[in-house]
Amino acid sequence: MNCHYCDRDADVTVEKDGIKVGVCKEHFRERMEELADSEWLQGIEEELDIDRAE
Repeated sequence: MNCHYCDRDADVTVEKDGIKVGVCKEHFRERMEELADSEWLQGIEEELDIDRAE
C-alpha cells in the first residue's frame, strides 16, 4: 500500500469501516505534530484524564 499523500510505501496503515489508509513515516509524523498542536487532542487528554511525566 502506498502513502495517502505521496508515492512512498506506507509504514502505517489504518482501517475503519472497510476503508484502509496508509501513510509513510514522514507524513505520519506531520499528522501527529498537527494533532499535538490541536485543541482536539487536548480535549481527548482531559476526557481520558491522562497524566504525563515531566
